Amino acid sequence: MIDEKLLAYLEEMITPERVERFKVILEERTKYITVAIEDVFQRHNMSAVIRSCEVFGIQDAHVIEKRNAKCLDEEISMGAQNWVDVYEYKDTINCIESLRKNGYKIIATTPHNDSCYLDDFKLDSKIALFFGTERDGLSDEVLENADGYLKVPMVGFTESLNISVSAAIILQSLTNKLKRSNLNWQLTDEEKQEKQLDWTKKSIKSIDAILDRYSKKS
Repeated sequence: MIDEKLLAYLEEMITPERVERFKVILEERTKYITVAIEDVFQRHNMSAVIRSCEVFGIQDAHVIEKRNAKCLDEEISMGAQNWVDVYEYKDTINCIESLRKNGYKIIATTPHNDSCYLDDFKLDSKIALFFGTERDGLSDEVLENADGYLKVPMVGFTESLNISVSAAIILQSLTNKLKRSNLNWQLTDEEKQEKQLDWTKKSIKSIDAILDRYSKKS
């Protein structure tokens, strides 16, 4: 449970419009769909995927960096990493196992498998969408452990889409489908409050000093 008195105290330091904006956005947030990015080399692509997560209401993103160090390009992510929870892994299997323990099906996005086209994909459980490197795509570890495969239909000569474009197309389509469904896709009340407090803290300068003063008063 969050400290509601602390939240009320901190909300006095930001505008009422910002407080309300947080609440409105949190009504559209979901953890029913999450995204995992595996060893993306170009930082602008990773940043663009995180930005797409934020834009389409995906609260959690998972970054696997076995070979390539994660480095978000803030000019492209536009601060999206402040509003999306990004979890880091050094190992693909650890990421897969962690997501499975939290009830997610592992869905590999790949242009090389026709198992399911985007329009035909059925949302009947929590899913983790895996996106791979620009050149090689997803690793064998993901492809061999996936519960399903997803492909964006293409009719041109080009074999694949840039990862950031693919992620944006897939997330836009699936979040629209999710919100038209009867699934329980929204954050819980407790999760909303936790994010409200987190985002409020991130909106206040010198927050550490303010929290220190608050703890001494409490």
